[in-house]
Amino acid sequence: MSIDIDHTSEKLANDPRLSDYDFWRSLKNLENEIFQLASRKEPVPIELLRWRRILSSARHRRGLA
Repeated sequence: MSIDIDHTSEKLANDPRLSDYDFWRSLKNLENEIFQLASRKEPVPIELLRWRRILSSARHRRGLA
């Protein structure tokens, strides 16, 4: 799965259609969703955690983290 995360984050980081704001907003929305689930003591889907990792990695690759 790590290879998939690396590949996807690299693709996103190199996509000129995505702005720095798009990355920030998407990551913030994910963080809020994860927080809401955790505060209600509901399970957090692995897919949300996976996308948080992908977006964080993509921001880091762009030098924004």
